[in-house]
This record gives sequence, C-alpha cells and structure tokens, in this order.
Amino acid sequence: MELTRKQKAYNLFKEGYNCCQSVVLAFEDILPLSRRQLIGVSVGFGGGFGRTRNLCGAVSAFAIVLGLVLPHGDDPKTDKADMYKKLQNLDAEFKALNNSDNCGQLLINVKNLTEGYMPQERDEEYYKVRPCVKFVLDSVELLEKELKRCGVV
Repeated sequence: MELTRKQKAYNLFKEGYNCCQSVVLAFEDILPLSRRQLIGVSVGFGGGFGRTRNLCGAVSAFAIVLGLVLPHGDDPKTDKADMYKKLQNLDAEFKALNNSDNCGQLLINVKNLTEGYMPQERDEEYYKVRPCVKFVLDSVELLEKELKRCGVV
C-alpha cells in the first residue's frame, strides 16, 4: 500500500528532516530534482529560515514546490504576480488554521526552546511538545489542494 503524502511527510519529520524538507520531500515524485537536490534546496528553511524563527519552514515549502512544478512564461512580471497570488492565498489559509506563519510565534508555548544554529536533539520528549508536525501536515494538505486546482496532481 502506497503512503499518502501526509504519511510520507510525517515519517520524514520523525526521521529528523526539518519542516520544509518534510513537506518538499512528500512531493518528491512530481518534482524535477533528485532527492539529494531537494534535501539540499530545502535544508536552510528549517527553524523559520536557518533557525532564526521567522517564516515557518513548512510554509516556505509552498514556494519551493510550486516554483518547481508550475509552468513559467517569458514575462517575469506575470510569473511573479501569479506565484505571489498563489503563495499569499496559501499563507492566508495556513494562518487561518494556525494563527500565524511565524516559527517563533507558532512555538511560543514550547518550553526549553533552544536558540542558535544547532538543531535541538530529536527524542520522544521533543516530539511530545513540538506542534511542528501539525504545521507540516497542514502544509502538505494545502499544497495538495492547490496542485489539484492547478491540474498538477
């Protein structure tokens, strides 16, 4: 039985991939890059962009996935406007579900949240207190809907 994209993303997050990587790799089958390249292009977006606790990595994944699968024309202005509209709509949907798209705000109630560039150790306690997997799953679901609207999946 084939895993759903949400199941893939959940498993990837539990394997230690960051939020952005987990979302991006859930769409690996339709993306034009190798797994290694997808891991590389999305690695810096964890922890709200390099652990700066800014834009949630699961939200950043919207731009990576859509940028890789949607057709682009010869007019940069039109391409940007089309993409920005899609991304703003997805971001608004994410915020409607989670009240924010900011990693620091999304994790505001997590005790013992570490700072700096070193990722926190992933153990059972980490997964018990972190709401991140919900954000990953929400993002996968929103992306799937958008890709269906665009006729990609």
